[in-house]
Amino acid sequence: MNILLELFVVTFRVLWAFVLAAAKWLVRPKEKSVAGQVCLITGAGSGLGRLFALEFARRRALLVLWDINTQSNEETAGMVRHIYREMAEAAAAAPRGDGEKDALPPCSLQVYTYTCDVGKRENVYSTAERVRKEVGEVSVLVNNAGVVSGHHLLECPDELIERTMMVNCHAHFWTTKAFLPKMLEMNHGHIVTVASSLGLFSTAGVEDYCASKFGAVGFHESLSHELKAAEKDGIKTTLVCPYLVDTGMFRGCRIRKEIEPFLPPLKPEYCVKQAMRAILTDQPMICTPRLMYMVTFMKSILPFEAVVCMYRFLGADKCMYPFIAQRKQATNNNEAKNGI
Repeated sequence: MNILLELFVVTFRVLWAFVLAAAKWLVRPKEKSVAGQVCLITGAGSGLGRLFALEFARRRALLVLWDINTQSNEETAGMVRHIYREMAEAAAAAPRGDGEKDALPPCSLQVYTYTCDVGKRENVYSTAERVRKEVGEVSVLVNNAGVVSGHHLLECPDELIERTMMVNCHAHFWTTKAFLPKMLEMNHGHIVTVASSLGLFSTAGVEDYCASKFGAVGFHESLSHELKAAEKDGIKTTLVCPYLVDTGMFRGCRIRKEIEPFLPPLKPEYCVKQAMRAILTDQPMICTPRLMYMVTFMKSILPFEAVVCMYRFLGADKCMYPFIAQRKQATNNNEAKNGI
């Protein structure tokens, strides 16, 4: 094709992509069904992972829950089973005729729990093999597990830095390598990367966390391009980048008090509902709140000194310092209790 003609076609497609994106803002796309599909969630024992599990359960997905904490993972599974029972009772009381419910009765749904340390490659691969044998192939993979060290760089033990990178970034490679081959074979699946706004822009005091989330974002974007290049349009990807979420992970983090009422920490339930809407409508990326899109854009075009000036005005330059101080105090208290 003549290069000028091809350039015209590309320009038209780019403009058409803007039109479609704008239309989705005005007209809410129909959500797809995940009923009966195997959905695996890492870090399902608490926080966003637990809420994702409950949301997928309400949509009659068959759930596989991974967490390093067996007890909290079983607690999440108990909540999921309660939802399944409620749906089964409602289905039994309802008149027949709903084709989807008849085909996928809630009473046939199950939840499987596995104790897995996603920071250990061999543990991920061996647990994935168990899932394939005991449950089946995974259709929806939600890479959610995450940790934070809570130390300034020069005070952070190397082991904690490595742990943060392994869990927040490297684990995404291993879980995807474990379950993507079957998705490629079937040309069907969905991979969700739960990253952070700190994977799009950074702040002081959490170098390891920011690096791990930037890595997760880079991995996700490259994977998305690889799937497009392979013309595997049946495999969808969604990148989730929320602002600070009130799960306790960053307890104590504060921006400027005059600004905080306009940009408070996100409620976990709101964050997950927004993410679920993006996942079920095959949205490639979701930043919550939408202001994060603007912050990311401005960070990309403004001079670094201008970004620093804005950070200082917002109180975002040292927003993690109270959180780090609390972590340090808690560590000191634990050491004192243990007689160290």
